[in-house]
Amino acid sequence: MTEPHPPAALRVLSYNVHRWGDDREALARVVRACAPDVMLVQEAPTWWGTRRKRRAMAATFGLRYLAASARNAVLVADSIDLVEPLHWRIWRPFVRRRLRFIATQLPGGAVGGRVTVGSAEVALVVCHLGLHILGRQHELEQVLRGCRSFGTPFLLVGDLNETPDGPVWKRLAEEGLVDLGADAGPTFSSSDPQRRIDGAHASPELSGRVLPIPGEVADDLPQASDHLPLLIELHL
Repeated sequence: MTEPHPPAALRVLSYNVHRWGDDREALARVVRACAPDVMLVQEAPTWWGTRRKRRAMAATFGLRYLAASARNAVLVADSIDLVEPLHWRIWRPFVRRRLRFIATQLPGGAVGGRVTVGSAEVALVVCHLGLHILGRQHELEQVLRGCRSFGTPFLLVGDLNETPDGPVWKRLAEEGLVDLGADAGPTFSSSDPQRRIDGAHASPELSGRVLPIPGEVADDLPQASDHLPLLIELHL
């Protein structure tokens, strides 16, 4: 059973869906059980027929595909209006080097928009930071500038690709953002959760918490994606 909405609350689901390439039926069951008002997606499907794939994916969740940048996307329930969506590309190193390992990285991006919670407007932003430790810090500064540009309190979620002892998490704390998932446990990998690399950070004007994922889809989580989702209850 999903938990009832408290007054003026918004249910936001942050989820790295692994390019919609795993068990799609299991993924759809997880998302529908979470019953989000807004879903902020990382690793949305790309390449040929990108928009068609994303609309099809959203339809399996009972949501609408609204906006995207790079591999991030915003999906909304029919009852939700997300206004003035902004999407921007963020610079990241094309090549990642670690010891003798060299790999290319896809372009980065972030996307967000404003929704009404109670009588106030809140911005929701999703990003997926890269694998290069120095590049991530530079990417985050670009994302934070975009968050501030909305001129409202904001929730920033995403796959941060590092654990909470890393510099990106420290920078988010310096910005005054609240780590809503501090007690939520590891998010990666879904089959053997060991590391918390997915974040949900809110402006101090907001309050919220990470809700447990409904128990009836526990067996679907390892099949749906390589990440675990974050289901956030957000209110003023």
